Amino acid sequence: MKELIKIAWRNLWRSKRRTILTMTSIILAACMAMFTRSMQKGSYENMISNAVKLSTGYFQVQANGYWENKSIDKTFIDSPTLLNKIKNRENVGIIAPRLESFALVSSGKHTKGALIIATEPEIENELNKLSEKLISGEYLNADDNQILVVEKLAEYLQVSVGDTLVLLGQGYHGVTAAAKYRVKGIIKFPIPQLNNQLIYLPLKAGQDFYSAYGRITTYSVMISNPENLDEIVTQIKSELSDDYDVMDWRELNKEMVQAIQTDDVGGQIMLTILYMVIGFGMFGTIMMMTMERRKEFAIMVAIGMQKFKLFLVVLYETIMIGVVALIISIIITYPVLLYYFYNPIPLEGELAQAMEMFGAEPVLPFSLDADIFINQTLAVIVIAFIASLYPLTKILRFNVLQAMRS
Repeated sequence: MKELIKIAWRNLWRSKRRTILTMTSIILAACMAMFTRSMQKGSYENMISNAVKLSTGYFQVQANGYWENKSIDKTFIDSPTLLNKIKNRENVGIIAPRLESFALVSSGKHTKGALIIATEPEIENELNKLSEKLISGEYLNADDNQILVVEKLAEYLQVSVGDTLVLLGQGYHGVTAAAKYRVKGIIKFPIPQLNNQLIYLPLKAGQDFYSAYGRITTYSVMISNPENLDEIVTQIKSELSDDYDVMDWRELNKEMVQAIQTDDVGGQIMLTILYMVIGFGMFGTIMMMTMERRKEFAIMVAIGMQKFKLFLVVLYETIMIGVVALIISIIITYPVLLYYFYNPIPLEGELAQAMEMFGAEPVLPFSLDADIFINQTLAVIVIAFIASLYPLTKILRFNVLQAMRS
């Protein structure tokens, strides 16, 4: 085996120019494949992370029918018994109880509809680092009767920290919900959709405002290992009664999931084209090497070398070209991906608007997922095997005497 590998390695450099040209074509295609795949996966991870942390959690427990009809009447009691059924599960992390509804927000002559999220400030801060998004004022305490307002909404209403806002909405079972709240802090989200219409209240103050005492609309649940999501959701569904719905983030963000799947198909088509470039480059090289060395192969078979071992030599040559080129590609690409992983590219114009439509931050992040590099390696090895089928058929079928006379 070692001797065959040594022969294959030496054979590669008998025609340095051809080997280098082939490797160069593979390096360019592999670098492009890793770069585009990293960019795609980074965008998907960013969209999912934003949706999970800032909105839905990995899954939610809701009152039956709440998702179809998001009414304040579709709430349930925030009971320790129910909470423990969810909490006492392996991999279950933060559980954020929320009371979500809508209200008209007014300041002087300015009025706008807003999404009201009443939550436990400490838990919410642990979940999505709200206190780090403060641009002025202070963060909420559980006993506060004050609010946090997002930046663009505060600008529209022309209010700042210390000013008062009037909230008007419909409470539990049709009760009129109306109150004044002092603005304790202003926060800024990177996602314009959230930065235009969001107000945070402490959970107790929100329940008082909507007259939904002790009630919530959802438990938003984070888990430590997303790979176990389906198993956890299935277990919790089996324990809870029909009064509750358990929905994972994919059900809660169907539009985003469909956008990711559609974009991923386009990415796979691009990868296929790049793999075809790699495949034709390797096949062309191997075909030329095989045709030029027919006499050499005939002499080696004549002096006693088995045709199968001769094929192994050619196979090793093909794999070596691919693997060496791939190693160089990773060495070139990884530092670039590492830089953009920590420094995402900011987006502008229509592309930024498209990202914002799906609730994603308008940046182009990159991923360092090991699958990106593993998949490229496996793809190149498979292509090398396929490219080796041509010399295999030639070596097994060629006539030794005719080849020696050629």
